[in-house]
Amino acid sequence: MSFSGFPRQQAIRLCTRAKPAALLGAVAGYTRVGSACSLPKIGTVQKQFSMRLRELDLLRMFAALLSGAAIRICDALLPSLVSIFKVSAGYAALTITAFALTYSLTQLIFGPLGDRVGRPRLVRIALYGASAGAALSAMAPSIDILLFGRFIWGCAGAGIVPLCMAWIGDEVPYAERQAALAKLLIGTLTGMALGQLLGGILVDTMVGWRGAFVLMALAYVGTAARLAVVLRRPEHREIDIVAYPHVSQSCGETIAESARMVLHVLTSRWPRIVLLATFLEGVFLLGPLALVPAWLHARFQISPASASMCAALYAVGGLAYACAARPLVSKIGEQGMVLSGTLLVGFALIGIGGLPTPSLGVPVAFLLGFGAYLLHNTLQVHATQMSPGVRGTAVSLFTASLYLGQAFGVMVGGWSIDHLGYRPVFLVGSVAMLIVGWCFWAMLNRRRADHAAA
Repeated sequence: MSFSGFPRQQAIRLCTRAKPAALLGAVAGYTRVGSACSLPKIGTVQKQFSMRLRELDLLRMFAALLSGAAIRICDALLPSLVSIFKVSAGYAALTITAFALTYSLTQLIFGPLGDRVGRPRLVRIALYGASAGAALSAMAPSIDILLFGRFIWGCAGAGIVPLCMAWIGDEVPYAERQAALAKLLIGTLTGMALGQLLGGILVDTMVGWRGAFVLMALAYVGTAARLAVVLRRPEHREIDIVAYPHVSQSCGETIAESARMVLHVLTSRWPRIVLLATFLEGVFLLGPLALVPAWLHARFQISPASASMCAALYAVGGLAYACAARPLVSKIGEQGMVLSGTLLVGFALIGIGGLPTPSLGVPVAFLLGFGAYLLHNTLQVHATQMSPGVRGTAVSLFTASLYLGQAFGVMVGGWSIDHLGYRPVFLVGSVAMLIVGWCFWAMLNRRRADHAAA
């Protein structure tokens, strides 16, 4: 069965949602000459293709899970790294900064490259590269080698989530994309929770932090291998040839071509607003968030595992949002989600900085996660629509802005820990997020009004 001539979204809708009669006509019209006599039953074709697409969705979710775990796995390890390598908390926090900085900057390579040679192929390459970075980190004999391993890990891991987001953008219409991206978000948030728990729990066992990195390396390899098997199936290969026609061409990407794609996104005002808001979210939300387990450990003298469990409730709050995304969008709309998320984030950050007991950290972290993703997923949806012609580049700029902001936020936060303590990090983050969220809400309202008047 050949899908040559179909746009990607039409081909996928054909095999997953088309009525049997319509599907029969399409198959008869687009099947290779001479194969009509051997057409399978339409219901069988539809069922098999739907099952394989579901498997592909699960693999993308698991890849996002691993990416989320990689982002957060070092959060709970900071006290142990300080003790093992005899460095300050600020220097140990560079294991987070090294990953986030390279994770953000490498987006500018993966995005244009994905637009040119195809998202599925680059996701597999990124998974294998992330496995190598995790393995190198596991074998690090010193903090400097660990930083280099995290640097490599961040470079490769940068291609996973944004390329999967753009991949979904290729397949799912805009009206359905909020819910579709929420599924990918479930994978990322589950990974963030598991990453913090994995680091916090294993560091107190014989497996240790090195064993946690080894498990991550093996999981990356397994996911990449299975994804390669799925994408070698004829139906996926034929759709990919239609959707990514440059795959058969040379993979060499010139600096001038990458710069052209980036400038194409940045020429419009709205993408610049989305990217600036995302960068500030990284600085004032993700930066302080990375320091929550270390703050709980220092404030209440609880174990890294307990601190990680409390901080992981952030991801559980995000999961609650992901499960409720569709009804929330229909009931309160994008503007309501942005405003509600901003208020929750602002007050939750103040709450974390002033916790009187560790038990109160559980509901506060949950509310912080729920509010954060009310705001973040709205930004994410707009990122997939900033420039559909070079969607991979647009989404990569979005992710680069987020994690460049996180790298800067953790770096400044680490300095604050060493000189001013933890509380100023959360206080400044709270005030800044209230300002950023309100400004984005006002601009979103103005954009809606302009579109309504046009």
